[in-house]
Amino acid sequence: MARLFGLFSLIFFSAQIQAFGGDFLPAARAVGAPVGFASACAKYSWLCRQKGGNNVDPRTAMTMLENATRTVNRRVTPVNDVGGDIWTLPTNGRGDCEDYALAKMKELIDAGFPATKLALSVVIGPRDQNHVVLIARVDGTDYVLDNLNNSVKPWRRTPYTYLATQDFNSRSSWHVTLAGPRAGEFS
Repeated sequence: MARLFGLFSLIFFSAQIQAFGGDFLPAARAVGAPVGFASACAKYSWLCRQKGGNNVDPRTAMTMLENATRTVNRRVTPVNDVGGDIWTLPTNGRGDCEDYALAKMKELIDAGFPATKLALSVVIGPRDQNHVVLIARVDGTDYVLDNLNNSVKPWRRTPYTYLATQDFNSRSSWHVTLAGPRAGEFS
């Protein structure tokens, strides 16, 4: 994750972007995908596929998100990648933050949640840790599915500073996000 943060730091110091009103994470200019994402996209066709899923009513969608969060968080034991930042589904019931996020995305897509309403996001935590979460777009709001807790919250109610987010529609692309409590440090 340190290399990931270094890459994003170089890209963001020149950005002049602020979060704007509304319940969606702001999406600005295109940015390169995080290290490890391209190989995961090549390995898992569902990760970058733009089709799939059905329209889901908001109540059902929230139930699906809560179930996926609790199920994956309970099923996977946290471990750090050894030998680089490897984006993969959890192996032998173990994984790091992006592995949790990928598992939740796959579970939701397999359950019929629209793929174009799910995106990965690179964030900085309140203790300066690099982290990846899953974002789900439901009824005009972007919600965060996190491996550090079992609650599903609107992005503004998390302690995270959002750096970059996978494009919801062009799923192999990423955009600068810069939103949250420390976003001004990167503008």
